[in-house]
Amino acid sequence: MQERAQGGLLEPQTYSISGSDLVALMEAVLAKNGTFRFTASGSSMAPFIQTGDMVTISSLHKGRVGLGTVVAFKHPVGGHLVIHRVVGVAHGTFLIKGDNTPHRSDGWIPSGCLIGRVLEITRNGRRVWLGLGVERYLIAFFSRWQWLIPLRGALAALRRR
Repeated sequence: MQERAQGGLLEPQTYSISGSDLVALMEAVLAKNGTFRFTASGSSMAPFIQTGDMVTISSLHKGRVGLGTVVAFKHPVGGHLVIHRVVGVAHGTFLIKGDNTPHRSDGWIPSGCLIGRVLEITRNGRRVWLGLGVERYLIAFFSRWQWLIPLRGALAALRRR
């Protein structure tokens, strides 16, 4: 984001980038221990991260990556950016999966592919806490065994009654 002067005030200016350019820019910012903010798109992490949410990524140095952590990583096959949750940890690799992907995980991702961790999610100007606190362990467990989506459906049906 760049700022430009307008009427004596600085107003944020937004640029749209994606693909390898987005990954490269994020890696460069996080390498200097900065934070990187971008607008999310896609539904693979719904309802915890939704299209239009502002996601803030921090470097891996600012916290341990473990079960339930939501991470940004460069997919080893296509090199594209993915934001998903760690649902398993073994020998320096991470089993990573989207919360809203019923059967498919991203596989065991080597630690060298990790770029950063999700520090904050903002939706409509308000901070979203659910999914990043201690409940992340339970969410990771349910997601790994494909129980999260059916559980969400059952809870939604109960709320409708």
